[in-house]
Amino acid sequence: MTNEKEYRMSVVLTVHDQAEALEQQLPLFLSVECGVAYEVIVVDDASIDETPDVLSRMKAEYANLYTTFLPATGHNPSRQRLALTLGVKAAHSDCIVLADIQRPPVSAAWMEGLLVSDAAVVLVYSSRRAGQGVYHQPFYHYEEARRLIVKGERSSGHGHRGRWMKLQRGLYDAVAVNRRHAFDVVRWFDLPVGGFQLMSLRMHTLLKHLFTTPSWH
Repeated sequence: MTNEKEYRMSVVLTVHDQAEALEQQLPLFLSVECGVAYEVIVVDDASIDETPDVLSRMKAEYANLYTTFLPATGHNPSRQRLALTLGVKAAHSDCIVLADIQRPPVSAAWMEGLLVSDAAVVLVYSSRRAGQGVYHQPFYHYEEARRLIVKGERSSGHGHRGRWMKLQRGLYDAVAVNRRHAFDVVRWFDLPVGGFQLMSLRMHTLLKHLFTTPSWH
């Protein structure tokens, strides 16, 4: 069993009433065969379905799974940001990956490429089609990634399930961030973005995709 102090990566997932997705996808996060010692932290946002039972079963099977929960009581402008904050606080490593339960790692390279030692933020993209792989986009100052993340993680009105529609437009799979910037990056999630601001973000990200990412995006 890996000592928690030896983890080089902490993958944070937030879920709400997603028992089925956890059954299907969480084992894919937990069983990547790579040269990186990592943990997976799942924050359950007050689920009322079988999510707690699924997590309890999987904790008995996987030593690198840690779970916590966000109580239903209290008011917060964004429960998603609050859940991510809890996950970051629970992490034992300096490389924190803010991921989505519907976009599990496709290979060991997906995971290992997030550990770009001198990058403040790394975005990972993948093609789910046979014969195509992964692409990692590093940023050496975390603010350089702000517009991509604000656009990609903008409020959808669907809480923790909101990224599904965005993924249809070629969004990255996950955001890896150095711990010292993690709370700043979490503040960019689930923001209300619209009008001219959204148009500007779309133009910026379109240019980024045209010149820096593979053609399958």
